[in-house]
Amino acid sequence: MSRTLFRNGTIWTGTGHTVTALTVRDGRIEAVGAEALAAQPDADQVVDLEGGLLLPAFGDGHCHPDHAGFEAMGPGIRDRASVEEIVEAVREYALAHPEDEWIIGASYDSTLAPDGVFDARWLDAAVPDRPVVLRAWDYHTVWCNTEAMRRSGVDAATPDTERGRFARRADGEPLGTMYEWDAVEAVLRAAPARTTEDLVRALQIATEAYAAAGVTWIQDAWVEHASVDAYVEAARRGVLATRVNLGLRADPERWREQLAEFAADRERVRALGDERLTANTVKFFVDGILENRTASLLAPYSDDPCTRGMPVWPYEELVEAFTAVDALGLQAHLHAIGDAGVRAALDAVEHVTRVNGPRDRRPVIAHVQLLDEVDLPRFARLGVIANLQPLWARTDAAMKELTFPRIGAGRAGRQYLIGSLLRAGVTVAFGSDWPVSDHRPLAGLPVAVTRENAEREPAGGWLPEERVSFDAALSAYTAGVAYQAFAEKERGLLVPGMAADLVWLDADIRLMDPHDIALRAAVRGTWMSGARIHPPSDRRSAQ
Repeated sequence: MSRTLFRNGTIWTGTGHTVTALTVRDGRIEAVGAEALAAQPDADQVVDLEGGLLLPAFGDGHCHPDHAGFEAMGPGIRDRASVEEIVEAVREYALAHPEDEWIIGASYDSTLAPDGVFDARWLDAAVPDRPVVLRAWDYHTVWCNTEAMRRSGVDAATPDTERGRFARRADGEPLGTMYEWDAVEAVLRAAPARTTEDLVRALQIATEAYAAAGVTWIQDAWVEHASVDAYVEAARRGVLATRVNLGLRADPERWREQLAEFAADRERVRALGDERLTANTVKFFVDGILENRTASLLAPYSDDPCTRGMPVWPYEELVEAFTAVDALGLQAHLHAIGDAGVRAALDAVEHVTRVNGPRDRRPVIAHVQLLDEVDLPRFARLGVIANLQPLWARTDAAMKELTFPRIGAGRAGRQYLIGSLLRAGVTVAFGSDWPVSDHRPLAGLPVAVTRENAEREPAGGWLPEERVSFDAALSAYTAGVAYQAFAEKERGLLVPGMAADLVWLDADIRLMDPHDIALRAAVRGTWMSGARIHPPSDRRSAQ
């Protein structure tokens, strides 16, 4: 049996203590501290931490790896700083890829156009003869050119629906910006479907990026039935660099027929016998986002008193679907942004618990952006895990230019209440929502601790009472995510008997200026069950 000794650094165990040595034997932590050092003569391998920090590998409790992989494969528009730069990137991509029937990319910055509204004619100037569809960074919005609308049959007669809205010109013609499910799908369903090969390649790109960031488990929070084939194929080929749990999306229009699909997909994945792939979760989108005025609010939007948002599900249908999914033994993962959306999600959990009876269900409410004070204690009482994206808890351009005007000053102070949730005894698990925001925990940690943006503003942090300690932030990325994954007895702490999921950083980030962490700290190595997955040794090809 092989033994690896890690020494000559600081080892953060997640238990409130640090040690200076740790041994791993056959994929599990064997000993820590003095007992580990005593085993040095019998070690088959010694990893010199060179003064760095070893800690439990990170998890990501909410992300979209296929979307992230496709971003890397499509036109590069995420970092473009103006509409003109985006259009030029699309033009260059189109010239370089004449074989692409449709040009599909992401993620543009919605703050680059007034009120987040983009015109099809801007893209027409670059590509007039092929459809172009770009997703915004929020993935609830698309911007397309005129040819994309023509081929999808979207015109002045295409109506808005309860689950989708079109920005329009004065004459009623669609402008080229579409919001939420029905409007977005009106365009995207006309595009050629992604092939299994494309999806496998995207998953390989994304999971390798996660391994490089020190992450060994991720929750894909939006998986369509057709994408399960690609995941199974990726697992079969051995190209998933990390563990992935699939969150199969429940569709309000066909959830009843999906129940059999959910059960079959779970069993199909189980039959693989590969610990890197599970399908134990169903995703419910309860509402939209604040920036589009589609998040569901208890009171009207401050800049549009005629709307309170766009619930994705009628409440009665939500609880019926949730109850049926729960009866299958699947975990619910609910997207809820607005305070009414969060309340509906909590109400649904309470209903399901009452109807189906007690069990260890660990429902997850993701994002929890706007939280009414009376609902805060319900999380702990109902056993709900709050999955939050710490990178969003800052006053960036989107917050200042889009969010604050939508909800007003009073409600602005009820956003991302991470500290309050922890003080209320809630299990908090961190995620990135990648590619919506940076997938690296080393980018999210500083914001959770400081609540300051990249310019170190506001001094002392936005809503400083919601800052959390460094240890609490690390725990939300490690033990918190492990608990969300029903794996708290396997991962999240560095104690004997646990799986050796480890990340080695080149410096003790707890001692650094938090703002320097994302720029200066680096992941030196990532291990999953004792096997080093970053840097990769013999990673197989998706091809």
